[in-house]
Amino acid sequence: MDFNFKKSYLILAAVALVVVLFFGSSMFITVQPGERGVIFRPFSKGLDKENIYIPGFHVVAPWNTLIIYDVKEQQREETMDVLDKNGLSVSVEISVRFNPTYNKIGYLHEVFGTRYIDQLIIPEVRSSVRQVAGRYTAEEIYSTKRSEVEASIISETKEVLSNNNIDMKALLIRSINLPEKIKQAIEKKLEEEQAYLTYQYTLETAKQEAEKRRIDAEGIARYNRIIDASLTNSILKQRGIEATIELATSPNSKVVVVGSGKDGLPLILGNN
Repeated sequence: MDFNFKKSYLILAAVALVVVLFFGSSMFITVQPGERGVIFRPFSKGLDKENIYIPGFHVVAPWNTLIIYDVKEQQREETMDVLDKNGLSVSVEISVRFNPTYNKIGYLHEVFGTRYIDQLIIPEVRSSVRQVAGRYTAEEIYSTKRSEVEASIISETKEVLSNNNIDMKALLIRSINLPEKIKQAIEKKLEEEQAYLTYQYTLETAKQEAEKRRIDAEGIARYNRIIDASLTNSILKQRGIEATIELATSPNSKVVVVGSGKDGLPLILGNN
């Protein structure tokens, strides 16, 4: 009895050892920092989209599969040729930073799988860039509305990726290249526009200065007219008397008054 028990125990232990040795790599799994896991159970629930395996050590039945996703922030750069609204070819270099939404990798895996970058992110980025570029001219994309173009691409790409369980962190237009002749024509036009704006500013400044001088001159003229109207003969005679008295009483003057001057005012003939 004991012998048979021991024999059965050894057989079970041997079987367990074989299972561990054979299936150990798929049974004992460590999810690293910056990773998440989603499990596929072929004999029961299938893909478990709700329960996400966090970093750490996990034991998984050998007939189940734990799919590991790198959820750290990643970056991709794409160079593409797009057409502006007039059909002109424009070369655009785009840089996009993203990571899978941590608790949604089950849904991401169900639709796109682990190749989601090639099947989702790159195609959607390209599609958004082409759609937005097609609404602007090459000049607007290259210079005058570049920030608006970039904002539209970011907004539209982010919305699509968010709906597919991707967190887009940033999207940048790294460079925009036009055919050399078109580029030179645009740059020349921008220089001419800048020169025209400078001229307009100078002209407007001169007009404002001339208007200021005109207003000042009108103010002075108006003041003189008021003064002239207020200076009657009586007032002038009174001011003359006051001035004569002030001079006569000055300690620094010796005044000799002889006869009378015009309007009856004294004459001042000498002083020290």
